[in-house]
Amino acid sequence: MLRTVRPSFSSLALAVLLALAPSTQALAQSAKDAPRLNELRFDWARDGVITGSAAVLWISSEAFFKSDLAPATCRWCDRAPDGTDTLNRVDRWGRGLAGDTEASRHRAGTWSNILGFGVLPVGVMGLQFAMGRASDSPDRFFAQDATIILESAMLATLANQTVKFLAGRERPFVHVLPEDQKGLTEHPSDNNLSFYSGHTNLAFSLVVSAGTVAALRGYEHQGWIWAVGIPLATSVGLLRMGADKHYLTDVATGAVLGAAFGVAVPLLLHGRTGTVEADASRKSSSAARLMPVAGARMAGISGIF
Repeated sequence: MLRTVRPSFSSLALAVLLALAPSTQALAQSAKDAPRLNELRFDWARDGVITGSAAVLWISSEAFFKSDLAPATCRWCDRAPDGTDTLNRVDRWGRGLAGDTEASRHRAGTWSNILGFGVLPVGVMGLQFAMGRASDSPDRFFAQDATIILESAMLATLANQTVKFLAGRERPFVHVLPEDQKGLTEHPSDNNLSFYSGHTNLAFSLVVSAGTVAALRGYEHQGWIWAVGIPLATSVGLLRMGADKHYLTDVATGAVLGAAFGVAVPLLLHGRTGTVEADASRKSSSAARLMPVAGARMAGISGIF
C-alpha cells in the first residue's frame, strides 16, 4: 500500500529559502564585476598653493595693477606706419559677427559675461558632481575634481593675462575709432588687451579639464561634459566677437590654449595612481546568508535587499 508523503511546512520553507539565497559563485562574480574608479595624484597643500597663488596673481593684476601693466598704446595695431589698415583677411571676415549697433554689441558682451563667468562654471561643476554620483564615486573625489578643474582654469587665465599685457593688441572696436577718441572709451586700460580672448580661454579650460578628469577617473556618462560644455564654450567666443571685443584669431587662440591647459594640468600633475571600488554604501546589496533558526526545523535569510 502506497502512502502519500506530505512535506512538512519547515521543509518547504527551507527549500524556498535555499532557492532564494544567491550562490557563492554568483556573489563572487558580483564582487568581481563591481565598478572600479581611478585614484588620481593629488595633494591638498601643493594643489591648494598652486591654485590659490594663480588666482591671487590674476585677480590682483586685474583689479589693482591693470592700469600699470596694460600697454597705454597698442603694440599690435594692425596698421602700417602710414595709417593703412593691415588687418588680415580672417579677422576682417570674422568681424562680420560684430553687432550693427551699440545696443546689440553691449547685449552680446553682457551675455558673454553671464555665460562665461556664471552659467558655464556652475554647469561644469554640476555635471562633474552628477557624473561622480552616477558612478558611485567616494565623496572626496568631487572636492579633488573641483580643485583640479579650478587649478587648470587659474593657470590658463594667468598665462592669458601675461600674454595680453605683452602682446598689446588693439581691440576691434578701438581699432575703428579716430585717434583722438581712443582715450575716451569706458575703460582705456582695456583698449589694447585683445589677444587672446580671456573669456574663451577660461571657458575651454573649464570644460576640457572637467572632461579630462572624468576620463581619468573612469566616470560613467562622461560624454555629457563634451556634449554640453563644448557648444557653451564656443558660444562664449562667438559672443565676444559679437560684442566687438575680440577678433576671430583671438577667440581661436583662446580656445586652443584653454583646451591645452585643460588637458595638460590633469595629465601632468594628476595622473592615475591606482583604483578604488565604487562606494557600495550608495547601492543596495543583494548579499545574503542562510542561517538556521535556533529551536526550529527551518532556516532564515540574513542580508540587505
